[in-house]
Amino acid sequence: MDEILALAIGIAASPFPIIPAVLLLFTERPRATAFAFLGTWFISITLIVVVFAVLSGLISADEQSPSWLDWVRIVAGIGLIAFAIGKWVTRPPTVQMPSWMRTLQTATPRSAFVLAIVLSLANPKVLLLAAAGGIDIGSVQWSLQAQIVAIGVFALVASISVAAPIVAYTVAGPRVLGPLSVVKDWLLRNNVAVMSVVFIVLGALLIYNGVSGI
Repeated sequence: MDEILALAIGIAASPFPIIPAVLLLFTERPRATAFAFLGTWFISITLIVVVFAVLSGLISADEQSPSWLDWVRIVAGIGLIAFAIGKWVTRPPTVQMPSWMRTLQTATPRSAFVLAIVLSLANPKVLLLAAAGGIDIGSVQWSLQAQIVAIGVFALVASISVAAPIVAYTVAGPRVLGPLSVVKDWLLRNNVAVMSVVFIVLGALLIYNGVSGI
């Protein structure tokens, strides 16, 4: 379970869904738009985990401890570390907000819905971590009820960083926009560093668990 939670935390630590969640609070309909983004994000993460949990369960149905899962962990861990190193080495000298982020102040609930799908289902970083979580959940000999709870907890933890600024705005109103803008700017400046550290730690964890199981 620790590895599963670590993968969910890895998704939550990704700055890119957090930054749009904050920017959407500056739209004409901040609550509706931000909650459309949050709800779609949560559902998308859940769907990815469910799909890979079902596939993993079908493949490993007759195995108590499937050996292939250990190799999947090792390969995924190496991939995460290689991705982190590549992003750090090729990072730009100056950080600028991507053009698509600058258009979010005119976003609507419908465009926020589409954005959440793109940032989850079409984002290889999120897809890899959610898939790994689903594979882990599906390969464990748990009851169906326990697996459903694990999937729900995974999606909840993976979504908590997106939910935090939206809930803060819902409770406290526009006065939290100033502090949230500071957080957004920091995440934008340090995006590569944050993701590199997170992916290296998760990659090392996956490799360790994979090697230990062989």
